[in-house]
Amino acid sequence: MSMHLVTTTRRRFLAAASVAVLQAPLVAGAAAPGVKIERVDLFPLRYPMTGYFKFFSDAHGSSGRGAVIVKVTADNGVVGWGQSVPIPRWSYETLQTATIVLRDYFGPAVVGLDALDMDAAQRALDGALAGGFSTGMPISRAGLDLALHDLLGKLQGKSLAELWGRKPGGPLTLSWTLNPRTLDEVDELIDSGWERGYRHFNIKVAPDPKFDVELARRVRKRVPDGFLWADANGGYEPDVALAAAPQLADAGVDVLEAPLKPNRIRGYQALKRQGALPILMDEGIVSPIELEEFIRLKMLDGVAMKPSRCGGLVSARRQIELLQRDDLMWLGSGLTDPDISLAATLGLYGAYELKKPAALNGPQFLTADVLTKPLTIKNGQAEVPTGPGLGIEVDEAEVIELMKKSSRPTKKEQARS
Repeated sequence: MSMHLVTTTRRRFLAAASVAVLQAPLVAGAAAPGVKIERVDLFPLRYPMTGYFKFFSDAHGSSGRGAVIVKVTADNGVVGWGQSVPIPRWSYETLQTATIVLRDYFGPAVVGLDALDMDAAQRALDGALAGGFSTGMPISRAGLDLALHDLLGKLQGKSLAELWGRKPGGPLTLSWTLNPRTLDEVDELIDSGWERGYRHFNIKVAPDPKFDVELARRVRKRVPDGFLWADANGGYEPDVALAAAPQLADAGVDVLEAPLKPNRIRGYQALKRQGALPILMDEGIVSPIELEEFIRLKMLDGVAMKPSRCGGLVSARRQIELLQRDDLMWLGSGLTDPDISLAATLGLYGAYELKKPAALNGPQFLTADVLTKPLTIKNGQAEVPTGPGLGIEVDEAEVIELMKKSSRPTKKEQARS
């Protein structure tokens, strides 16, 4: 039973992750009877991108959307696939650190366990890495969580929805992300989404409320009947957010996501009391524990859900059920998820009957996939995969090829060397 890191040869690619292939067997704890998890393989790589998105505008993001593809193999040969999708400009997790923590901590924790016992796997992951305020390295963990669900579904011949005793749902309506650098770009960006069948839009705002309000007005004028969702990614100060929220509402915004950094508790409470717009939290909601606390502290009207952010599907399901229990809003979002993570996200949102348009912009910005049959996204809607596990099949040869391409120096790197 072993844990392997599959890598390419270029030294600078994931240098901090120690790219040697690991083949030594790992010592596993006592395993329950049944099909065992025999091996975990990791494939760190980058998906090529198109267009401008601020979270991928630095030197690391410009070389592609980093991801660690996780392959979990049972001792009967059945394989489950998952994907960790770190974004250094959005979280503290990077492609390098995700690879290391999966290789040295999360992966070894599940090798040797019963592949049918999801609760045991989650307990093992809880014990593998101490958390801070919340779950430790949740984006990294999510990749293994998805792979475990894919494996479980394939072993039982059930889709995600069926594993949870639910119907698959779908298709899901999507929202187009607008992240203009100037107001002159707005109409062209709206046209790009409109031409692909999108009728709902989410705008990136903060820190300049004057720009944001005018952006919202222009979008609402062009799309009078669409769902308009403003996401500040924690970029406002409390006093600015309190002044901006009524203006954004007047401009036609329907909800305001993550107006403040999550540790601005009194600021969130003030925004909720103000009531100018429904206030959704995003950054800062990782586990169900803090969600429960923040609900009781009256900090939010709902959550912009991201299973890739919160440690995976187990955590995400519990959060949705908490929000439903308290009759709060939940919206479907993501981390510019590539194909594997996107498939899991669609499966979750479909099973829990997401009503509002989902801000899943991987198909908008990413230009490659590793699936034998790509996800069906047409006219601003996404079909929910319904096959066993995540409902997809991964082309491992394509994974290797994309990893090789990821290791080649970019033109900028060649110019610097």
